[in-house]
Amino acid sequence: MTVERLGKKLYNWASILEEKTREQAARTAEMPFVFPHLALMPDAHLGRGATVGSVIPTDRAIIPAAVGVDIGCGMIAVRTQWTEAEVRAKGDLSALRVAIEQAVPLSAGGYNSDERTTESVVAARLDVLEAKADKAGFDPASYTGKWKRQLGSLGSGNHFIEVTADETGTVWLFLHSGSRGVGNLIAQKHIKVARALIDKWHINLPDLDLAYLVQDTDEFWAYINQMRWAQDFALANREEMMHRLMLCVADFMGEPVQDLESINCHHNFTQQENHFGKNLWVSRKGAIQADAGRPGLIPGSMGTASYVVVGKGNKLSLNSSPHGAGREYSRTAARKKFTVEDLRAAMKGIEYRDTDAFVDEIPGAYKDIDRVMADAEDLVEVKHTLHQLLNVKGD
Repeated sequence: MTVERLGKKLYNWASILEEKTREQAARTAEMPFVFPHLALMPDAHLGRGATVGSVIPTDRAIIPAAVGVDIGCGMIAVRTQWTEAEVRAKGDLSALRVAIEQAVPLSAGGYNSDERTTESVVAARLDVLEAKADKAGFDPASYTGKWKRQLGSLGSGNHFIEVTADETGTVWLFLHSGSRGVGNLIAQKHIKVARALIDKWHINLPDLDLAYLVQDTDEFWAYINQMRWAQDFALANREEMMHRLMLCVADFMGEPVQDLESINCHHNFTQQENHFGKNLWVSRKGAIQADAGRPGLIPGSMGTASYVVVGKGNKLSLNSSPHGAGREYSRTAARKKFTVEDLRAAMKGIEYRDTDAFVDEIPGAYKDIDRVMADAEDLVEVKHTLHQLLNVKGD
């Protein structure tokens, strides 16, 4: 899709865009510190405070809710040495799925045992995170004493672990998760801090979730430092889960996984970047960084294609691209429209845990990923198209 200008400070790449989503994005774009404009990605849909699938550049201020509550959520993928035929020849993939489900804690309340946090690889990752938290000037345990046990856990919702194959038949390991409960609590605290300050300053906002923090205040830097730590946690969380996934697949295949290529990228995050001659805070809420030549990952939904891409460095998009299919139906609406039989039909040929808990994650609840990718033609180049062999999710 050719970019559409919806207002002085709003550009849109989504050919499917609900009116409420457009209105929400326009409210955010009109905040006085948004510069030069907000960019709506092809998968844009209604979100809390700010639109999911939006790129929000801000000058000397930041909106915590525009980063989102799953700070650092994103994808990691590893290209292996095997083909789909070689994996299927090893036998029933249900055995591999069960092994993965036992190795990685699933669901919102799924955590590791205390003993697991002492394993050498996990302990090393936790040591690094503890040192980073100390440098950031806070103790993650002040949010939750379980934060160490959350490292290497999946969560629920649209988070997943998959074994996939690309157009050549090459097998990739692929998963999606973020900063788990500790990241959520960090986000919730600073959203409340921003709201309290807006109230203190008697500032009227069109939406309280647009509450912001002003640069060079203590509250601003406390958020930035803790948010950056949560992003590091999310990266390490994906790396730890991938480590466990690779061990499971190695056991199933009878030989170690060769990591021939790996990509680990956020799609809920903020960082400083220079655009249009200014150093800005660029918040991508459901969008990946797509500088020219930068590799990235765009998942579809369970049962549909995902993509390995390379950015094109589109300036108007602030070097960004979509992060996935984007919901077309809310979870409640999806449960009213679709049945477990619909889910089984959509997942035919894919190994997954057959349960009605996943009905709200059915592919039909999401935008057509092929249309999203067509809209993103000016933003990224597709390198590989991945289709699932096996899917693991938390309830």
